[in-house]
Amino acid sequence: MGTIVISGTVVLVVFGFGNHVWWLAAVAVLFLYLQYGRDSSSSSSSSASSSSASGSSSGGGATPSNYRAYRDRRDKQAKWERRYQRERPLESRRQAREKSK
Repeated sequence: MGTIVISGTVVLVVFGFGNHVWWLAAVAVLFLYLQYGRDSSSSSSSSASSSSASGSSSGGGATPSNYRAYRDRRDKQAKWERRYQRERPLESRRQAREKSK
């Protein structure tokens, strides 16, 4: 994907010698790729490779390390929520009332 974006940007820059709007288009393409494309493609490729590597050994279910990380995050979030309720009882009651409405 990166080579397509780079080659497209080069083409837009070459067109830009005749019309400077193409240079703006090249900058916009690079910005959009850096903002949205690189992160999503790298995370999806890494998650796809890790799931394909571990999916064959675990039968397609959640791997123990992934579940352990999820459980740690969940427990840490619950710990912070309990601490918030303990330290700010009025705010937590107000939030509970607003959620029930």
